Amino acid sequence: MQQRSKSAASAPRTASVDRHTKETNISASVNLDGTGAYDVATGVGFLDHMLEQLARHGLFDITLKADGDLHIDQHHTTEDSGIVLGQAFARALGDKAGITRYGSCYLPMDETLTRVALDVSGRPFLVWKVDFSRSKIGEMDTELFREWFQAFAQNAGITLHVENLYGENNHHVAETCYKALARALRQAVAVDARQSGRVPSTKGQL
Repeated sequence: MQQRSKSAASAPRTASVDRHTKETNISASVNLDGTGAYDVATGVGFLDHMLEQLARHGLFDITLKADGDLHIDQHHTTEDSGIVLGQAFARALGDKAGITRYGSCYLPMDETLTRVALDVSGRPFLVWKVDFSRSKIGEMDTELFREWFQAFAQNAGITLHVENLYGENNHHVAETCYKALARALRQAVAVDARQSGRVPSTKGQL
């Protein structure tokens, strides 16, 4: 099932995506003009916590349900959740007419500071400069955070730069990445009244 809004100037900007493979069954829906409501259940507790942060701090309404092969490990569920949520964002944006396009955020959390800058460009790319001193946060492998951000950026069609400038607590490092993404994405997908429905590019499309 796939639904898509007409353009960034239309309200509400919503989309739903279902993805079924031999490894995962995932359904997601987003409302870019929401209130930060969420209903997330991936089977990976810390990932749920991070996606809830994305919704609340981006003011996106997000529903995501995942049934994955967690008896193997968390890789497929984490990556595929990024794929499906990225596709939902891309479809909700439609032709991207009228959006601000660029967004950035410096996000502090106690001793930690992370910077995210992004371009809703249609040219997916991830720069990831984040290191963890532990292999797990809760039950989640820290190496999977990059996999989620890579999958999300590729399928949302955004150029995404994520850099943890400093920090000691691994929970804080991960959480600032998601919160900074939320704030930067909220800024980038906001409708700019001065664009008057134009696509923000001299090419005429993104």
